[in-house]
Amino acid sequence: HVQLVESGGGSVQAGGSLRLSCAASGVPYPYRRRCFGWFRRAPGREREGVSCIDLRYGYTSYADSMKGRFTISRDDARQTVSLQMNSLRVEDTAMYYCAAEPSPVPQPLALHEYRHWGRGTQVTVS
Repeated sequence: HVQLVESGGGSVQAGGSLRLSCAASGVPYPYRRRCFGWFRRAPGREREGVSCIDLRYGYTSYADSMKGRFTISRDDARQTVSLQMNSLRVEDTAMYYCAAEPSPVPQPLALHEYRHWGRGTQVTVS
């Protein structure tokens, strides 16, 4: 049973920071062969790709509006992936989801590429 659990969401004022983390269990492929993606769904909008990290090939990717503000990283000792979000804007308010898939993922910011998803953590910026 695959389980992805996000943590670190909360409420913050515009310009502030939050750090989200994703922990996975029961995933039928090794940690170092995973691609993790972060996605979000803002109120009234469709889910969109935020960032991703390929643990096997070591690359990262960001949606344009997140570049320079968000940083995705890995903690191999804890086998977790984190998303550091700085300079948060009101429009960053959304439910943030972690997703995982075996590497490589052809379109790592595309929702349809991922089969395993967490339940999300809420980020509210005011």
